[in-house]
Amino acid sequence: MIKRQFPLDFQWATQEPFLFCVHHHDFFPKGTSQFGPDKSLLKGRRIGEDFIVKDGFRMYHGDVVPGFPVHPHRGFETITIVRKGYVDHADSMGASGRYGQGDVQWMTAGAGVQHSEMFPLLKQDSENTLELFQIWLNLHRAKKMSQPHFTMFWGEKIPHLELNDKTVRLTLIAGEYQGTRSLSPPPDSWAYQSASDTAIWILKMQAGAEFELPAAAKDTNRSLFFFQGEALTIGETKVGPRTGIELQGEGKVKLKAGNQEIELLLLQSKSMNEPVVQYGPFVMNTEAEIKQTFLDYQKTQFGGWSWERPDMIHGDKIERFAKYPDGKVERP
Repeated sequence: MIKRQFPLDFQWATQEPFLFCVHHHDFFPKGTSQFGPDKSLLKGRRIGEDFIVKDGFRMYHGDVVPGFPVHPHRGFETITIVRKGYVDHADSMGASGRYGQGDVQWMTAGAGVQHSEMFPLLKQDSENTLELFQIWLNLHRAKKMSQPHFTMFWGEKIPHLELNDKTVRLTLIAGEYQGTRSLSPPPDSWAYQSASDTAIWILKMQAGAEFELPAAAKDTNRSLFFFQGEALTIGETKVGPRTGIELQGEGKVKLKAGNQEIELLLLQSKSMNEPVVQYGPFVMNTEAEIKQTFLDYQKTQFGGWSWERPDMIHGDKIERFAKYPDGKVERP
């Protein structure tokens, strides 16, 4: 049932075809008119590369506004699940958006895209807590050079299932549970293929609640991340807080919460059984393809950057929206 356990640090160990998973949970203070923290950043921070928690938050690669200014990707997808706070998106396709409070952005980098992901502190009269997961999912060899794609899953449309007398809440980002399916992943995604057995779930279980993970295929990679709470039992095995667990795919798995509410993230999928060569934000199948990616980026800049600033912010109005490359604007 349990293949191995490991502690959850800042970046969590994943199984292929998941390449990366990180849980950002920052207790940002009140914001300023420039959308940054109202605390001094002069001491104790490596501005531009600040990944150490100080005063309850990180600045990441932001100088004034926390977040990740413009940077490129090729060959995989980013899935960003924002539970609290807001993210401002802009990219070289011309798409943009502000999303949060339960929304999910799914972006297929494909042949290449530049984007920025900033965390504007919109509230100047109260704290600005940010909590999100970012997950990287590989693209199949046949889809590596697909056209980049941007889509939003608004929180109101994502399936949230209340189970076992409402003691368990299951959020379906990807996959299916007892006939209920998630919103459709982008068409070039590995997760779009039903045979991939891909699932991205968040489970919230009340104290003492029980839940049975249904069986997956024998050759499915399955990881469970126990990120919130104090006690979890898997089968007969007690698991400590902030622990990652690799599970056997086959067979049902019984979960039981301890004396406090717990939360878990499930990532599962069949392997692509392909070589993976990664260099930072580029993920291909061979070293030669990585070298070609650098040449392509130097030549095309993956569409360039037409926005007025590298850390693009979309104003001070607290609203959620998505603007697509064709100019269409969507709101929840």
